[in-house]
This record gives sequence, C-alpha cells and structure tokens, in this order.
Amino acid sequence: MAVEILTTDDLYEFKLELLEEMKKVIQSLKPQEPKRYLKSSEVMELLSISPGTLQNLRLNGTLPYSKIGGIILYEEKEIERVLEENKFSLR
Repeated sequence: MAVEILTTDDLYEFKLELLEEMKKVIQSLKPQEPKRYLKSSEVMELLSISPGTLQNLRLNGTLPYSKIGGIILYEEKEIERVLEENKFSLR
C-alpha cells in the first residue's frame, strides 16, 4: 500500500478545479430568459414611428415578425439587433 502525501499546493489546485467545475454546472442550470414579444402598437411607440413605417419595415424584411391569427408580434431582441446594425456615429 503506497502512501501519498498531499501538499497545500495540491489542495489549492484541487479547490480551483472544483470551483471551475461548479461554475460550469451553475451556468448550465441557469434558466433562459423567456423571449419577450411586442405588439405593433408597442413597437410604434418604442420607435416613435407610424403604422406605415412599421409596415414598410416588415415588408422590406428589415424587421422580422411573427403572425398569430390577426396579431403581429415582434421579438424584442430582434428590434434591438436591428437598431444596433443600423447605428452610426458622426466623427
């Protein structure tokens, strides 16, 4: 039977490995935020645009949407993505 001696460095390294594994497990358990959808009226108010402008954004493919029954819904993250992609600054 072989005897193995553990040093404080060994224990410290074990602790770091254990903490890293725990972080991975916790990250995998975090619930995903549910998608948030906005109605046309909410999008028009948010972006300060008219119904015609919103329709143009839909028709030309700028703003993706889903239609359930007669209700058109827009994913909030998609609106944010479109705003970021079309952002510009004057230099």
